[in-house]
Amino acid sequence: MEEIGIVEVGPQLVAGIKKTGSYTLIPELLMKVYSYLDENGIVPVGMPAFICHETSPEAVMEANEKGTAFVEVVWPVSGEVKGNGEIEVYELPGGKMVKGVHRGPYELCESTYLKIFAWIAERNLRITGPIREIYPNDPRVVEPEDIITEILVPVD
Repeated sequence: MEEIGIVEVGPQLVAGIKKTGSYTLIPELLMKVYSYLDENGIVPVGMPAFICHETSPEAVMEANEKGTAFVEVVWPVSGEVKGNGEIEVYELPGGKMVKGVHRGPYELCESTYLKIFAWIAERNLRITGPIREIYPNDPRVVEPEDIITEILVPVD
């Protein structure tokens, strides 16, 4: 894992979809949003992301086991983009965030999250909103050990 640090993130216009269920929905929902963009000639202007509304390891495990996780996935867009009801276009807020990068399979991100949460606690910071996982590369074309997940945690 790379160094953990504070970054300033700007607001971002996104096309996204939100469902309740388990985190296994993430790949399917990402492809649904991407297909919508592709069918409508909309080119994403950034990498896809999962917005995790559960902000502690315990809450994540419980929501996933019970199928009550609020699963939100987005693709950054720009310009005049319209949704279709299921897929909405809205702005993700910017702000001060703690950033860490996990390299390797998604299933092994927990250790990186624990390091990030410990870093936040050591500095007496407070998590102020949903956590973002940004996926800069495609797991269908890179080896599992080369998958990158950027983790952004809003704090104050």
